[in-house]
Amino acid sequence: MSEFDPMQRPPGVPGGGPASPPTEPLRPEPTSPLPPYDASPPRDDGPASTAARERRARDRIADAGRAARRGGQAGARAAAGGGRVAAGGGRLAARGGRFAARKFRAFAAADGADDSGLARLTEMHAVNVAADAALTISLAGTVFALPTDEARGRVALFLVLTMAPFVLLAPLVGPLLDRFRHGRRWALGTTLATRAFLAWVLASAVVEDSPWLFPAALGCLVASRSYAVARAAAIPRLLPRSISLVTANSRLTIAGLIGMVLGGGIAGGLAQVGPDWSLRFAFAVYVAATVLAIRLPPKVDATLGEVDLDGVPVGTGPLPTAGRGVRRMRALPRAVRYILWITSGARLLSGFLVLFLAFLMREHPIPGWAGPTVLALVAAAAGIGNALGSVAGNLRRAPSPELMSGVLALVTIASGVLTAAFYSVWTLVALGLATGVFGQLVKLCLDAVIQRDVAEHTRARVFSWSETILQAFWVVGGAIGIAIPLEPVLGFTIVTVLLAALCAVAVRARRIGAAVPATPAHPA
Repeated sequence: MSEFDPMQRPPGVPGGGPASPPTEPLRPEPTSPLPPYDASPPRDDGPASTAARERRARDRIADAGRAARRGGQAGARAAAGGGRVAAGGGRLAARGGRFAARKFRAFAAADGADDSGLARLTEMHAVNVAADAALTISLAGTVFALPTDEARGRVALFLVLTMAPFVLLAPLVGPLLDRFRHGRRWALGTTLATRAFLAWVLASAVVEDSPWLFPAALGCLVASRSYAVARAAAIPRLLPRSISLVTANSRLTIAGLIGMVLGGGIAGGLAQVGPDWSLRFAFAVYVAATVLAIRLPPKVDATLGEVDLDGVPVGTGPLPTAGRGVRRMRALPRAVRYILWITSGARLLSGFLVLFLAFLMREHPIPGWAGPTVLALVAAAAGIGNALGSVAGNLRRAPSPELMSGVLALVTIASGVLTAAFYSVWTLVALGLATGVFGQLVKLCLDAVIQRDVAEHTRARVFSWSETILQAFWVVGGAIGIAIPLEPVLGFTIVTVLLAALCAVAVRARRIGAAVPATPAHPA
């Protein structure tokens, strides 16, 4: 049938056409089959085949051994190269450290300071300041971690218990030491050894939250003030002929700044591990400073030929009394009295800022500024001012000490007025900078007039006695900073008025007495 018939059924269906022949199913194309698995043991072709297999196995083991040896040699070469780089870096750091140490010793020993013994005092002072910086960084945020009211109360209590005896007994320290051989060297060593012991106590106290934290911290402060008095008495006795007291004190200040940077940097790294680590570092540095203090030249204790302002040989007269202190002050040259009162105002302002700002930034932080940040900025500004004062004090063409100290006092008073009127971060920074320059430069002015107007055989006594007065005013300033309410306008107004009052006393003291009093007779 050639045409399609829809009624026609497909073939193979019942009733349909003839069935078509069946077709073969599709089969996959033949592929090369895998050889069948032969579980029979390997064929042994004889001893020759076994020896060949063993030889190939030994060759593979030898190749692996050679590869491992080459890898080990390469690793050893890389390790040796890294070790050489590390050793080279260590040698470079060691050479840099030795170079810096040589430069520092040359700086300390210049102008005959090595022969006179002033170089040893300079090195000891740098180590002392490094330890003080480590101690301060270790206790930052720890001593004042209590609630503000409780912390102020405890600091005020221990300040009274520790600083009040210092203020009362400090005038007696110098005369008492004059009566003992090696007295001043051992006094310096004792102040350093005491701080070493207290630093070790603090290392445990900060971890265990011990009640000895505040007493030990304030004890370190007392020992630091006592160290300043004992050091002041040592400087004139070790002064070379070729330099002045101003240059010597500037040199000590610069050495202290170097020590502060080094000690503070190392302690800051250790404090990241824990404050107890940086406190133990401070302990070790204090121990080193103690050894340096004991090894100072014997001239530190020499009082032969020295007399007090009233003509009494040093070490033989009666102990100081209040009446004798007034007579001493009146016996000073006018310029010395004038600058001494102004310098006392600078120390009072410094002590006030340290404690008042520490609590003010916790109780009333400046909006938008963290308290520790503000404290760091003010401290940095004061440090920069201190360094600038040291540099300016060594200028060959500088104004007279009287004029310079008066101008600095006026600038600092103006800065205090601005801080009270426009309290902000930047007025605080300006006040910190002014305080740093004022405190350092006016102290150098005092040194200059003592050397200029005071007889040589009286100079050491006047120098140590004036330092005792300045440390006492620092304590008074700190006590005022704790006692008054934490109101910035009130606080800075009070301290500015007190500074102005001391400057007025200085002006009045300049008008009383002789310009240069008669020199007491030199003992035979």
